[in-house]
Amino acid sequence: MSDIKYSEISSILKKELSDFQFESKLSEFGIIVQIGDGVVRSFGLNSAFYGELVEFPDETKGMVLNLEEDHVSIVLLSLSKNLKEGDIVKRTGKIFSINVGENMLGRIVDTLGNPIDGKGPIKGKLFEMPLERKAPGVIYREPVKEPLQTGIKFIDSMIPIGRGQRELIIGDRQTGKTTIAIDTIINQKRFFEKNEPVYCIYVAISQKGSTIARISKILEEKGAMSYTIIVSATSSDPVSMQIFAPFSGTAIGEYFRDTGRPSLVVYDDLSKQAVSYREISLLLRRPPGREAYPGDVFYLHSRLLERSAKIIKDQEMAKNMNDIPLSIKNQIKGGGSLTALPIIETQSGDISSYIPTNVISITDGQIFLEKDLFHSGIRPAINESISVSRVGGSAQIQSMRKISGTLKLDQAQFKELESFSKFGSELDSSTMDILRKGKINTEILKQNPHDPYDIADQIAIIYVGTKNLLKKISIDKVSNFEKEYIFYLKEKHENVLISLRNGIFDEKISEILETVALELSDKYIT
Repeated sequence: MSDIKYSEISSILKKELSDFQFESKLSEFGIIVQIGDGVVRSFGLNSAFYGELVEFPDETKGMVLNLEEDHVSIVLLSLSKNLKEGDIVKRTGKIFSINVGENMLGRIVDTLGNPIDGKGPIKGKLFEMPLERKAPGVIYREPVKEPLQTGIKFIDSMIPIGRGQRELIIGDRQTGKTTIAIDTIINQKRFFEKNEPVYCIYVAISQKGSTIARISKILEEKGAMSYTIIVSATSSDPVSMQIFAPFSGTAIGEYFRDTGRPSLVVYDDLSKQAVSYREISLLLRRPPGREAYPGDVFYLHSRLLERSAKIIKDQEMAKNMNDIPLSIKNQIKGGGSLTALPIIETQSGDISSYIPTNVISITDGQIFLEKDLFHSGIRPAINESISVSRVGGSAQIQSMRKISGTLKLDQAQFKELESFSKFGSELDSSTMDILRKGKINTEILKQNPHDPYDIADQIAIIYVGTKNLLKKISIDKVSNFEKEYIFYLKEKHENVLISLRNGIFDEKISEILETVALELSDKYIT
């Protein structure tokens, strides 16, 4: 069959299928004329629409992705060895949807929403949510001003993320990108315990099964699975599952967002999704573009990330949003949010290649991780000079904004002077002071993985750094000082931490923090 030209297929089949009754059914049914590499070409299906689900005899499902003049191209949604040329394929009239519900929390599901964690079926009421949906229009959105706290000192102080924002995590492999996303999920536990949960969806795209198992184990141990759903599309799954996994994660996040609750979705990682999309596009004989990616790979990511938003509080107005599924129409509430943390892997730190530049232009800022910083022991290995949040201070609580205002500028000045000081020229005392303060701040901003900080603890220790209260202590003792300082504040000044947590920072609090820091630092002076 492969020797026959596509233009000849329809005429040969029409000649063989001269039975008029059957030919009239070709609008609803099709015949497989070619199959291979997860792509089926079918004659017929004349009434099929783009993105429609179709069904094969062995109950395998596929999705129509190409509408040609004489045939349609279908991508299979699961592996099937039973299909062969000549088999019948039929329309379903449905678009790709996933069943979503509260009882998905704590579970690992595949792209189709089926549980794959061995804990049995998902119980309770489930609502059908389409994978593809229009993003909310501007009039249904609110400014992003509520912080999404990550528990990472570096990010919450200098690159703050707001609820409803899209913040890209970008860097080479093995630089700690996934760790930042996992720590952000773990940090939401403190809100879950206060009965103000941020529902988290972690989408694993083209990863090893062992990696996904390790991540779920970490989240389980930290008590984070109670409010988290993992959507898994491993590297051994069909390519189509890897392409649609982020859309499944977004549909789950939209369920929580549209029902008036905050949600967070992590896409780990979108560069692997783009590679899978390139593979399918080349198999579908779509023309290759830059780096062999298809021309619409930008649209693939933009229509996905545009769906993240902070929804207006007005419930009645929120009910008029685009494409609301009928299954949740009566549950729509205002004030929900969907925050996205897409991850992109770069090659040798090159952020100017095709996919990184695409996603940078879609998102509201990026956190750039550097291999050199990682190997020099600075973790998280964030380069603050090119990392940015385009929401900025409006996504910070008042107390953090007050004390971290000059931190990024100080660190940028320190980095510039540090590279200059390597030339070995003699430096004046004010330059030496800037270098020392920068080194101490770098030490303060270091953090162990899976150990997120409460926002009040972050403010307390960053205040000490910005005020340069540790200029006399040895750099290698900063970490020990920090532990004792935070412990002492929790024991003796819990009310100060409560005030900081509530965004209050005044002269009295400033005085207490300064006094405690100077008292404790005396024993660390060398």
